[in-house]
Amino acid sequence: MSAKQARHLDGVAALAECYSVFLLDQFGVLHDGQQPYPGAVETLSALKRAGKAVILISNSGKRAEPNERRLLKLGFEAGSWDHFVSSGEVAWRAFHDMAATGALKPGTKCLLISRDDDRSAIDGLPLALTDTGSDAELVLISASEGDRYDLEHYRTLLAPAAARRVPCFCTNPDRIMLTAVGPRFGAGELADLYESLGGSVTRIGKPYPAIYEAALALAGNPDRGSVVCVGDSIEHDIAGGAGAGIATALVRSGILADVDDLSALFDREGAYPDYTLDAFRWR
Repeated sequence: MSAKQARHLDGVAALAECYSVFLLDQFGVLHDGQQPYPGAVETLSALKRAGKAVILISNSGKRAEPNERRLLKLGFEAGSWDHFVSSGEVAWRAFHDMAATGALKPGTKCLLISRDDDRSAIDGLPLALTDTGSDAELVLISASEGDRYDLEHYRTLLAPAAARRVPCFCTNPDRIMLTAVGPRFGAGELADLYESLGGSVTRIGKPYPAIYEAALALAGNPDRGSVVCVGDSIEHDIAGGAGAGIATALVRSGILADVDDLSALFDREGAYPDYTLDAFRWR
């Protein structure tokens, strides 16, 4: 499908007429990290009242439960979604399984790159935290503090581990994040930095298959034709949804809010949405 064929919709109600399962991004669609977008709270609740299965699918390095707490604190209605699937949750479960089989040894020294000293990404895992890349045996990039530090700060932190080819996992592939002071580089940019320093990175989250497989399994593995993925990122939501064989809708309220012509971006990513929406509102 070309960008010119994407159907522009006035609201989510039109999508609800065609699809029964919704995979929804949170940042840039439901909220900006500080407050809900106008109409988003009501629209999310309206989807549930319409009998739709709603799975929130997010490139958050945090596990599902802290993400759900934040949504409730922002004013979203409890019960207005069925499941929350974060890349952090998918990664945590993978590490947990590795520990159970002995593939992840107890006491493995982990350099955790997170936000606001959040440790939910490793809670309950047999890892020993280290604050330096010099003795790290595992690097886990779950978030970025690009609104506090520049890339040189992270280069200094990560370079020793990358030079030793320490395995790195990135549980938030987003290269751009929304902050109170505007867009800043995200965890995905830090993963790119690690690779440029000579290390290798395993990325978990959109647009990679594992997070879609987890979300669709929770939805009961529905027919792909009944599912639509709604997000604000061409690189992650649109490309990822298309790769999973489901319809996609691009919302213009997030990182693309100030972009007038999307055609070049569609072509660059080789990903074209089925629908576009100005915002996540019902009508």
